[in-house]
Amino acid sequence: MANILLISIISMGGLAIILSLGLVLADRKLRVAEDPRITLLEEALPGVNCGACGYPGCRGFAEALVKGEASADGCAPGGEEAARTIANILGVEAELKEPIVAKVLCYHRGQSRTKFIYYGLATCRAAALVFGGDKACRYSCLGIGSCIEACPFGAISLVKGKIEIDEDICTGCGRCVEACPTGVIKLVPKGRRFYILCSSKDKGAVVRKFCEHGCIGCNVCMKACEAEAIRLENNLARIDYEKCNDCGVCAEKCPTKAIEVKELVPILSGR
Repeated sequence: MANILLISIISMGGLAIILSLGLVLADRKLRVAEDPRITLLEEALPGVNCGACGYPGCRGFAEALVKGEASADGCAPGGEEAARTIANILGVEAELKEPIVAKVLCYHRGQSRTKFIYYGLATCRAAALVFGGDKACRYSCLGIGSCIEACPFGAISLVKGKIEIDEDICTGCGRCVEACPTGVIKLVPKGRRFYILCSSKDKGAVVRKFCEHGCIGCNVCMKACEAEAIRLENNLARIDYEKCNDCGVCAEKCPTKAIEVKELVPILSGR
């Protein structure tokens, strides 16, 4: 009986050794050498895995960069500094885009007039399922703050009932845009002076009923803009920032003051 047990132990041990050697040989034979630049690129990225680049995390973006499927400036959170480092690692020229930030294109940012009192799950998507939300304007910010939870950088907060985005912290990753069911949050160029704080596509007469600062599609700003940087789409004025020269005539002429005017803040390298 002892001999049988000993033989079993020896045979199983020998089989285990043979299989282990087979796995080692197979690993060496089939292993695909990884491009060392992937690790360098991943270390150059912020590591937040926000997905704003369109790839599954920073690792996925690094692999796409090596394959030539992504551009060096594709990481919004990394900004200019990451783009330059990536370009240096890849040995290419860095084509830097104008920095972008998220903007709540609604004058009231959560404090619009209401049409009923909402009781339910404290998420914007849940509220939007109930007759489009409790706001009188169906295109307005619901103010519940799902965007706050969605932001991985803590750039969004609720201040005196209004949704506020800190542009100094915002990286333009777009997570808040995805979380907003009314589409009132947009990614816009950073460092511009003028933004149209309205998202309503209703006709002017309807807008006036619910919001004193909404865009009424009157065309006054468009006619006043010598740079032809403003167009009207679906009753809503939009600024073409590639043409806009920040002259400010549109804001001066807007009868409802729907165009925000802000002081210019120098954009630092690397944000």
